[in-house]
Amino acid sequence: MSETVTVRIQKIKKNTVKGRLIFFLVLAAILLLVTIFAGRIVPYDPYAQDLSKSMMPPSAEHLMGTDRYGRDMFSRVIVGAQVSIFSTLALVGVISVFGTIVGTLCGYYGGAVDSIVMRISDVCLAFPGLVFALAIAALLGGGVGNAVIALAAISWPKYARVARSRTLALKNVPFVLAARLSGCTSLQMILRHILPNILGPILVTAMLDIGTMMMELAGLSFLGLGAQPPTAEWGNMMSGGRSMLQTYPWLVLSPGLAIFNLLGDTVRDYMDPKNSRAR
Repeated sequence: MSETVTVRIQKIKKNTVKGRLIFFLVLAAILLLVTIFAGRIVPYDPYAQDLSKSMMPPSAEHLMGTDRYGRDMFSRVIVGAQVSIFSTLALVGVISVFGTIVGTLCGYYGGAVDSIVMRISDVCLAFPGLVFALAIAALLGGGVGNAVIALAAISWPKYARVARSRTLALKNVPFVLAARLSGCTSLQMILRHILPNILGPILVTAMLDIGTMMMELAGLSFLGLGAQPPTAEWGNMMSGGRSMLQTYPWLVLSPGLAIFNLLGDTVRDYMDPKNSRAR
């Protein structure tokens, strides 16, 4: 009886998580479509200045108010999504692919290269990520591209570690040994038998990283090391209005509310092994 009740509870939890996953996937798809067609759907030119409408509060005419130059904040938030979201997706894509390749090769072949690469990853993980990224971005100079490079330089080790540990666990299991005995080359072993079995943890890590990377990119822009004015980018917009937070809060709250991450947590819950019995 107790096992039946437990299974039912797990099924209920699983259905709840699945519903959340579908909801946030739809929300993410809508946000992506809005981002792609941002230039066509904005009600105002996000870069057009009109000092007669400077610092207007949110209203029916300007849903998120206007900034000090009279630019519509709602239009700037929508257009800023192109820079923030596309830069984040590009960053997560680069570090996940690069880190997975490095970790898989190190775990499969081992040896001196494995030791050297892992020590490099230890150095990257020894420092607070954002502090290390600040130092690299300061050396490279401002700009979205340099901010992405700075964060990529310190963010790939987590994927390399995950891929390496999973590869070490898989390369001696019976089905992999059988594939080796059947005459598969090392490349075939990695592509056919190793990578497909380690993509689950990599995918979950990447989904969880989207929100983190978006926050860190916005943080670099907020500090002047990312997107530069007058580019509409969420972190840069928050930086421009931070001195007027108490008097004109919508200058900071409008772009700030756009930065969130709920999809990653839902994917993590969906992929949780504790829920596997209810699938």
